Amino acid sequence: MSAPDAPVSFDTHPERYRHWGLQFEGPVATLSLKVDEDGGLREGYKLKLNSYDLGVDIELHDAVQRIRFEHPEVRTVIVTSGRERVFCSGANIFMLGSSSHAWKVNFCKFTNETRNGLEDSSRHSGLKFLAAVNGACAGGGYELAAACDEIILVDDRSSAVSLPEVPLLGVLPGTGGLTRLTDKRRVRHDHADIFCTTSEGIRGKKAKDWRLVDEVVKTQGFAQRVQERAHELAALSDRPAQARGVPLLPLHKLIKPDALSYHHVAVHIDRAARTATIAIAAPMGGQPIDMAAIETVGSHWYPLEMARELDDAILHLRANEPEIGTWVLKTHGSADAVLAMDATLLAHQHHWFVRETIGMLRRTLARLDVTSRSLFALIEHGSCFVGTLFELALAADRIYMLALPDQPEAAPKVALTLMNFGPLEMVSRESRLHRRFYGNAAELNAAQATRGRALHADEALALGLVTAAPDDIDWADEIRIALEERASLSPDALSGMEANLRFAGRETMETRIFGRLSAWQNWIFIRPNAVGEGGALKVYGTGTKPQFDKKRV
Repeated sequence: MSAPDAPVSFDTHPERYRHWGLQFEGPVATLSLKVDEDGGLREGYKLKLNSYDLGVDIELHDAVQRIRFEHPEVRTVIVTSGRERVFCSGANIFMLGSSSHAWKVNFCKFTNETRNGLEDSSRHSGLKFLAAVNGACAGGGYELAAACDEIILVDDRSSAVSLPEVPLLGVLPGTGGLTRLTDKRRVRHDHADIFCTTSEGIRGKKAKDWRLVDEVVKTQGFAQRVQERAHELAALSDRPAQARGVPLLPLHKLIKPDALSYHHVAVHIDRAARTATIAIAAPMGGQPIDMAAIETVGSHWYPLEMARELDDAILHLRANEPEIGTWVLKTHGSADAVLAMDATLLAHQHHWFVRETIGMLRRTLARLDVTSRSLFALIEHGSCFVGTLFELALAADRIYMLALPDQPEAAPKVALTLMNFGPLEMVSRESRLHRRFYGNAAELNAAQATRGRALHADEALALGLVTAAPDDIDWADEIRIALEERASLSPDALSGMEANLRFAGRETMETRIFGRLSAWQNWIFIRPNAVGEGGALKVYGTGTKPQFDKKRV
């Protein structure tokens, strides 16, 4: 399957879901997967056995977002199947077999991010996820279950969990399955080896003994135990039972051939230069500072609306503009307005709605971190790279800041706030400043001592907050040359280089998923053993045995 002509949209609504059912009962929400076989995002395959494609995951992402914001009373989400005897068979094999390499990689990345988002909400927001595995659970289906806090497996003598990609498809469990086995579920190495090379899977008591699931319950008591455990998990949460939810209204989005525009985010594409300029505007006009006013504004509250817009723009560019290899990040507007926004976020950070908004900002910035595009931040006239918006610059591969030594009042400035020191952590669970300075206490303390103070280019450069500070005479040429040089380099080499440099130092389950596992999967996806004429992905379902090149590489 070649890259689609029609742009992929990541915008949906429960009224348009084809694959997920969503029910609410007090503190428990139930997400039921009942995939429409004929509801694939693209033509050419059927989504049999509750298998999924990108469209299924887009709905899952949307559903979890709505639970976060529209249903604060929900404390536990049960993830289960609406079909008999099958929970989920994972990513649709025929979709993968017919997809371009780029489509497969982007699909896996979005799936990774969606599952990581469940764990992010569990860790930061008190929203727990319980997988009620009521049938066969294979591949990406098990990876979805493993992204939940706990797994309860029905003991019906047939339902099993499995990661059969290696024996059946010649590829890795590529959406975090291997890493969650070891890092999260602490499955012993030899047990994991057997599990990942046994296509029929593991069921019953053995699955529990090997830590593949948390409980195994007989069919007759399964539904009751799932509800009991869901309420036990709910009792551990501090999400408010009586709060009023905030509806996530549709984004105002205008798509043109070379541009995207929202209320606060604008994207301009230069196809000849292969760059996209992403410009984020600061808050404008009076902004609410007390919770009553913030809740009245709802999803139009600037930090939430801006984060949703930026998230949508990132996803749009990744899925629909693969040849645009360099993203130029800019901001404009009032720095004081951004500082005031940060003060409001920090003052109310323990309120459920503000906490979820910070979570949305955190996950959006994390999506930027793991995007395989070169990121350059330009701090120039009218910029407002302060506080939360300075995180955009810290996510970049390079930061250029205009120096105007003869016009200090007109020169752009940057400033740090407490938002730069923890609330918006990377998937490595450290701040971008901590990553930047490798945790060096002296450098971090020097940066923290400037909190709230506007810094000129020379001071920002001395503190290590920017990469270079050309003056106005050299600015245009230096930026032009840097962008032209970047565009001339191998996109593959850049993707590998950037991912390694962005996630230097501390490693977590998430960085291993995106860095180590995804890199291996990326390589395996283009090997003949997987996608050659006799490769396992190509011949799956035909009755023909795959033909493997037996040389180990």
